[in-house]
Amino acid sequence: MPKEERFFELFTRHATVIVAGAHALQGLLRGGDEIPHFCREIIARETEADDITREVLTAVRRTFITPFDRSDIQDLITSMDDAIDQMNKTAKLITLFEVRSFEPAMQQMGDVIVQAAALVAEAVPLLNAINKNAPRLNHLTGEIIQVEERADGLYDEGRKALFRREGANGNAMNFIIGTDIYDSLEKIVDRFEDVSNEINALVTDHL
Repeated sequence: MPKEERFFELFTRHATVIVAGAHALQGLLRGGDEIPHFCREIIARETEADDITREVLTAVRRTFITPFDRSDIQDLITSMDDAIDQMNKTAKLITLFEVRSFEPAMQQMGDVIVQAAALVAEAVPLLNAINKNAPRLNHLTGEIIQVEERADGLYDEGRKALFRREGANGNAMNFIIGTDIYDSLEKIVDRFEDVSNEINALVTDHL
């Protein structure tokens, strides 16, 4: 019996939404008057991603023959959804504390998040032919890991600079809020690493 191929379309749609969310987050981290606009954009994209995730999970239950193991499909779409969920949490955190300007390292982490999202968006459609696309998929997952390592460096550098400045000025609250934002941004990149690991596991299982 033929396998249900609609999953690949749904994965691709979700990845496209993630890219849109990442660009909105990048815009948010530029600061200024456009912050509320970008926060609304991230919330909208997160809602759209949740709808696609539910569609995937419903299809898993209703499809007789799936292209991958059912648990692998669930793990992949869940890890993708976790990435944009964390973007939404970051936007809510920024809104809560009414932050209007951001550290250079935070903005650079936003750029890194866009890179990671783009790599995922390139990788996901290739799952339709894993054996054929295995070399490219392995390359892309390796690039995501490198991006995550770059984000770790920015996270450490940014927090150190924040401590030196705000600690010297006695601004404990600014330091705490800044640290929370750095933590949330790092978690977004970690979620992309989770997606990379799920894709890599699929490649390994199907070779």
